[in-house]
Order: sequence, then C-alpha cells, then structure tokens
Amino acid sequence: MAQAQAHSTPSTTSATEHARGRAPQSAPRVLVADDQLHVLEALRLLLKGEGYAIHTATSPAAILSSLQAQEFDAVLMDLNYARDTTSGREGLDLLGHLQQADSALPVLVMTAWGSVEGAVEAMRRGARDYIEKPWDNARLLATLRTQVDLGRALRRGQKLEEENLRLRKEGLPSLIAESRSMQPVLRLLERVGPSDANVLITGEHGTGKEVIARFLHASSPRGSKTFVPVNGGGLSDGVFESEFFGHVKGAFTDAKVDRVGCFEAADGGTLFLDEIGNMPAGQQSKLLRVLETGELARVGSSKTRCVDVRTLAATNVDLGKEVSEGRFREDLLYRLNTVEIHLPPLRERREDIPRLAMFFLERQAGRYHREVGGFHPEAMQAMLEHGWPGNVRELEHAVERAVLLSADAQVGVEDLGLKKRSDGALRLEEMTLEQAERFLIQKAIARCSGNISQAADLLGLSRSALYRRLQRFGL
Repeated sequence: MAQAQAHSTPSTTSATEHARGRAPQSAPRVLVADDQLHVLEALRLLLKGEGYAIHTATSPAAILSSLQAQEFDAVLMDLNYARDTTSGREGLDLLGHLQQADSALPVLVMTAWGSVEGAVEAMRRGARDYIEKPWDNARLLATLRTQVDLGRALRRGQKLEEENLRLRKEGLPSLIAESRSMQPVLRLLERVGPSDANVLITGEHGTGKEVIARFLHASSPRGSKTFVPVNGGGLSDGVFESEFFGHVKGAFTDAKVDRVGCFEAADGGTLFLDEIGNMPAGQQSKLLRVLETGELARVGSSKTRCVDVRTLAATNVDLGKEVSEGRFREDLLYRLNTVEIHLPPLRERREDIPRLAMFFLERQAGRYHREVGGFHPEAMQAMLEHGWPGNVRELEHAVERAVLLSADAQVGVEDLGLKKRSDGALRLEEMTLEQAERFLIQKAIARCSGNISQAADLLGLSRSALYRRLQRFGL
C-alpha cells in the first residue's frame, strides 16, 4: 500500500485555529479505520497535530463497535480490510450500515485502488467524499474540516427540529378523546396533522370542529405560523371578496385604507373555513379559483398576489347531498376534502364526558375565581344520561353556568340546569342503542296493532329476527 505523506506541513489552518473567534467547541472526534497500522499511525499524528481527538479501528466490526460506544464528528475509513482484497466490497457494504445508524455522520472513504466507479458507488451509498492514497495532507485536512463543520451543523439542525417538534406537541390544544368512537379520529389526526393536506371536518354543531382544526395546524410544520379562522357561510356577496381577498384604499366608499384579506393573513399558515356548507354558489367559484391557483387580487387592484395556505374546512351539512342537489360545487368539495375527518356527537362518546366536564370545570373555576372542585354523583350521572343536542359546546356552557351558580364546593345537579322532558321519557337521541332498538320495536308493534309480520316488514326484519329481539327484550 502506498506510503502516506505523513510529515509534510499543510498550508491549511488547524482545527484548533479554525474554532477561534467562535463559541468554544470540544475537539472534533474522528474515527480513523484502516487495516494497516502504519497508515493509522500516520493519520493519527497528522490529525492530532491539527487538534482532532483520534480513535482508531482496524476492521468493520471494530468500526461498528466504536460507533455504538460513542458519538463521532466524522469517520475516515479504508474500503479494504481483508488481505489481498482490492474490490472495496467490505467498505461499501459497511457504508449502508453507517447510514442507517446515523445519517448525519460524515463518512470519508479511502483506498489505494481508486477509480471513478468506486467513487460513484461509495457516494451513492452515503459517503460524503472520496480520498485516494497516497493522500495530499492539505486536501485531506480541508475536506475533513468541511465535513466536520457540515456534520455538526446538520446535527444542530436535527436537534432544533426535534425540539421544535416537542414544543409543538406540548403546545397542542387539549384533546380529550378516550372513547372508542374517537379512536379513528385520533389515528387520522396523527397521520394527517404533520402533512400539508386540505382537510374537511364534519360533524354536528358543537362537536369541536375548530378545536380539531387548531390541533391539525399546531401539529403541522405551519404550527409556528398564523391560524386564521373565518366564517365561510356568513358573509354577504359585498363583504365576501374584501374579507377573503382584501381591498385597496378607494376600492369602494368605506375603503379608507388598504386591507389584507384572510388568505393573505394566513400566508404560510392555515386558513380555517367554518360553516363552508352555507357558502353561496357565486362565492364558491371565487374560493375555488384561489385554492386551485394560489393567486388572488385585492378588490380595486389589478396586482396578482400569490399565497401559500393550508385550507381546513368544517361543516355540519351533508355536502354530498348538497352536491347532488346542485347547491355545492363538486370540484370545490374535491379540493377541500383531500381527507375527511368526521367527529361523532357527544352522545356517542359518553365515556369522555367525565373528563371533559372536569376539564371545563377547572378552566371556568379559574376564570371566575371560584373554589369549585368537582361534581356530586347525581350531577355526574345527570350529565352521563343527558342527550347533549349541543354536544361539547353545550356541555361547556352547562359547566360554566354551574360554576357561577354553585353555592357548594361541588356542582349539584340543579346547578347544571339540564332540561328534561315533561313526561320524564328519554328522547331517541338520548337513548343507548339497546334502548332505541327496544323503543322502535314497541312503536312498530303498536302501529301494526300487534301484527308481528307487519311489524317485521316495517322494521326491515324477518319474522324470526324480530321474535329473537322480542325474546331478548322480554316483550
């Protein structure tokens, strides 16, 4: 193997001198690997004189063992280790393992049998650079110093991104969702949140659609940017363009100054379009154009502006039905619902009621400076049995009212002000599935004057299936 120029004086600045003028850093740790001891010694003397902390290895197994034991700033390794082998196969195979173990680790490969093909293959497998023996000291030192700096910068970037991700997760809106019906929602949030996909959030009034939208925004790379909520269905035609696209001074009578629309305000961030199902057809077409092109013009201006916005939309309307009846544009629906997340009503996730109620209680007690610390058992039972037509929003308002009215350290059932039916019976939406099935069977039999065959037809069941249910319910 060719002898390295171990004793020539390089014209490059040493690693120690290179760090002057910057924040102090520990000496760069370099793992040097070669099966020739005299090569290792030459490299050790050269790099030690330049301020590097040197560790050596003489085989692929020793390289992997050293990397498991500590962190290095760079690896300088030979491609051949077996006697009389010149293919570089051992080193090339090792590169893949090093990449998997630490993709930020700079690896420089060396061989005395260099070729263009070998260099290309080494770079393809993850090597940062390629050095032929005998090496030039100046080039080797300059290459190593560059790769150490790049590797450290890459690691700092990775750590910063990990920290930002951790902080974003810590700053996510509170989601109380332990019920079975909310698990599909959580899985979708985990997959879709970090993406840039447009999401359509559906569900009844008060199910928490904006909370989900804020969660999606906060868990995405846009989380540090602006989240702009806007009512997509509550604007007149005259106000819509100014609200969404902005206007310039003098565009109309009351336009005394330039105004930024919600799309520009959300540039780089997220735009949340609530009540999108109530948007008139004319406004839908204008919205679609911006979503398709990312371009808009303020009212009164001919200047086109480009925006980068993630769009989240919400509705309690069946948009599929609206499309089929001609009230909502199908192409706009496709643009909005890359992914659809449906939120179940609170009556279908009753397991979450105790934790939701306590969450709201703590928040409202702090807001109104009241020492209310829990719920009487009767109050909790009343909440579990209530139908909650207003869903989570109704629950929050009920708890807020209770905090204000409660004269005790615990909320009583009367403090909640939950309305019951005058006859004491449950409404259909307040019933469990079993209660609803029993109720509907009783109604069908009554309507059919006790005729089981007719009742079965009315319910869409066979006679035998209806008889089995009658037996189960004791009817």
